[in-house]
Amino acid sequence: MPLYIYIDADACPVREETYKVARRHRVPVTVVANSFIRVPKEPGFTFKLVNDHFDAADDYIAEAANADAIVITSDILLAERVLKSGGRVLASNGKPMTMDTIGSQIAVRAIMADLRAGAEMPTVGGPPPFTQKDRSRFLEALHLMVVKR
Repeated sequence: MPLYIYIDADACPVREETYKVARRHRVPVTVVANSFIRVPKEPGFTFKLVNDHFDAADDYIAEAANADAIVITSDILLAERVLKSGGRVLASNGKPMTMDTIGSQIAVRAIMADLRAGAEMPTVGGPPPFTQKDRSRFLEALHLMVVKR
């Protein structure tokens, strides 16, 4: 089967970078979201609108992904589902996700959810700001993931 890229498009800062690499290597891309997102009007680029149910985009991507898929997401639980199906996952900061790299993150996420359920917790800052270095790392990592198929 041919290589395919899926983008978990909600809050994805590297769609344009993904399109750039996909054009260069002629890899089809499906952008998945629960609200409209513009995609290039070119062959090989498609948009999949899913319903607004919780995790609908994740469910679509997880079901579609296989060993020939690269999934662009920062969602650790989606990454786990894709990895279990044999697909590859790349975070928007250019760091590939593997079962080894996300295991501790999944555990911490579960602990934090338990703590939030039991007590009021102060709001802590989100992820660090997205930088040009992150974009460059992402471009290089996606290119390598495509060519090292």
